[in-house]
Amino acid sequence: MQNNHLSRHARQVLTVTQGKAQVHGPGSDPSIARSWLRCLEDYHLDPAQSMAPTVLEHGRVLESRERLQQVLQIAGNEMNSLHQQLSGAGHAVLLTDARGVILNCVTAPTERRGFERAGLWLGADWSEAREGTNGIGTCLVERQALTIHQDEHFRGRHTGLTCSASPVFDPHGELLAVLDVSSVRPDVSRQSQFHTMALVNLSAKMIESCYFLRYFENQWLLRFHLQAESVGLFSEGLLAFDGDGRICAVNQSALNLLGTIRGGALGKPVENFFDCALDELFSRATAQASTSWPLRTRDGRLVFASLRGQVRAPVQPALPVPIPVTQAEKAGGICLLDPLLQNEFRRAVRVFERDVPLLINGETGSGKEAFAKAVHQASQRRDRAFVALNCASIPESLIESELFGYRGGSFTGARKEGMRGKLQQADGGTLLLDEIGDMPLALQTRLLRVLEDRMVVPIGGEPQAVNVRIISATHRNLLERVEDGSFREDLYYRLNGLEIELPALRERSDKSQLLDFLLAEEAGKQRVSLEPEARRALLEFAWPGNVRQLRNVLRTLVALCEDGRISFSELPLVVRQASQPTRHTEAVDNPAPLLDSAERNALLNVLEQQRWHMTHVAAQLGVSRNTLYRKLRKHGIARSL
Repeated sequence: MQNNHLSRHARQVLTVTQGKAQVHGPGSDPSIARSWLRCLEDYHLDPAQSMAPTVLEHGRVLESRERLQQVLQIAGNEMNSLHQQLSGAGHAVLLTDARGVILNCVTAPTERRGFERAGLWLGADWSEAREGTNGIGTCLVERQALTIHQDEHFRGRHTGLTCSASPVFDPHGELLAVLDVSSVRPDVSRQSQFHTMALVNLSAKMIESCYFLRYFENQWLLRFHLQAESVGLFSEGLLAFDGDGRICAVNQSALNLLGTIRGGALGKPVENFFDCALDELFSRATAQASTSWPLRTRDGRLVFASLRGQVRAPVQPALPVPIPVTQAEKAGGICLLDPLLQNEFRRAVRVFERDVPLLINGETGSGKEAFAKAVHQASQRRDRAFVALNCASIPESLIESELFGYRGGSFTGARKEGMRGKLQQADGGTLLLDEIGDMPLALQTRLLRVLEDRMVVPIGGEPQAVNVRIISATHRNLLERVEDGSFREDLYYRLNGLEIELPALRERSDKSQLLDFLLAEEAGKQRVSLEPEARRALLEFAWPGNVRQLRNVLRTLVALCEDGRISFSELPLVVRQASQPTRHTEAVDNPAPLLDSAERNALLNVLEQQRWHMTHVAAQLGVSRNTLYRKLRKHGIARSL
């Protein structure tokens, strides 16, 4: 049966490539026909041949990941967001390098095997020259966003796949990566991919813009657009120039707005394109480029612009000083107006300054990495590196090299100069071990040794001293993993200097302020407001994906908003269906104040007995830690500093 399918598909490919045009079917698309012809004439591929994709050696995958480390960091959150927006099921979100080698994959753990059977492995080479017409490889050749749907693939073995891919360009216009969403579901129609393709393209542009901003964070950066409210959005023009006013890089949006090509802009004075003296331009610069102002181009068009000046490191005080919560929020990009959360943050910063390791518990998407980064930025290490390693997102075969690094030539495919691991990259700063509960048992032993000796031993290398502070985060119950033998007990107590429990979004008392905070962040310069019914529905929704899910929904709503107001009808169906009509209820006397008082006193007694060790308190009361924290919020109980 499979052989018959491969033969039929091969005949269809040959018919098209022999110049017999198709009115309908996969060969009717000129880009597909061009790709099929390249596969036959340039790459000499056989559409009926069934063979597994080429997978790079371990060392070469690590080398590629290190080369695109910044892109992987930026793309990680965007890929998770994209996966959630697509409702997750049946989709794999992939990021490849400019050669088509898969460097990261986000998919549901239960579906990973299915995608691997389809050849979507970490390190697999999906270039067109290797795998024929496919979303990744053909996107690299065509240098444009496209969808390859089932029979449009060149190889018969790939006709069960549907792939929507978009290129990611660097600030110099070179191909940097490809973002791809693939599905192995047989019921996926080509029409259904229009929405997927739009989301993939939007996410790719977001990655491009974020990479441009980070790449030139120490240069003068002009951001401009035809509409004032669009400055700060992904469609804005970005132009970086040096202290002499010479243009270093421009993105495609800037070239379109200026009506020029890249070669006509690079190295030229910025004054050649704008009717503004360089000194006047410099005088308008601000550190954060928070306001935009009108600026005319040389051909007389009016744009709105903001100019970010060169970042200068602030002078740090000689002695530790308390960091107000408001400053930490600004630094870490988080909202901390829940009183209990504020208190936990102050405690975390205080013990972190004394080199006490933090263990952050919380549901997936509750903001564990953002909380850890805010602690780092509120500490005396704020000017040093903050490095995050997600122990669940990196394959077990790569995590040891990522964490400890390796010496050149220590294994087949290793780089000559070796690679610095995350522990060495975080030297002098902070290392976040996210999803620590998923770290392989063998690596737990090595990590424990590092924490005790403060020495790192790269694979095949010699011990090297490191000065790093550790923050761990997990959504798992580590004590249960200790009991079942999958997590070392001594490592658990070494990492658990202070345990912080982050509340789920549905339990936070600052949910309304958090909604405003996230909406303002996602809107940027765009003026967006929520209609009352939409606001009520968003606040009442349970948000199983927590802050991450809310942010993703708001990002989509802002991107689709055209009139500056978000109505109830524009909300996702799942939010609208969960919303109940506003009920006006009469206030009734609460007959249970005595019970509340008794519960509060009982909580305080157990907290004092257990010296505020939340795990022990929850165990004694016979409730989960989430329930315990809910009770503490209900009664306004917070530990004094």
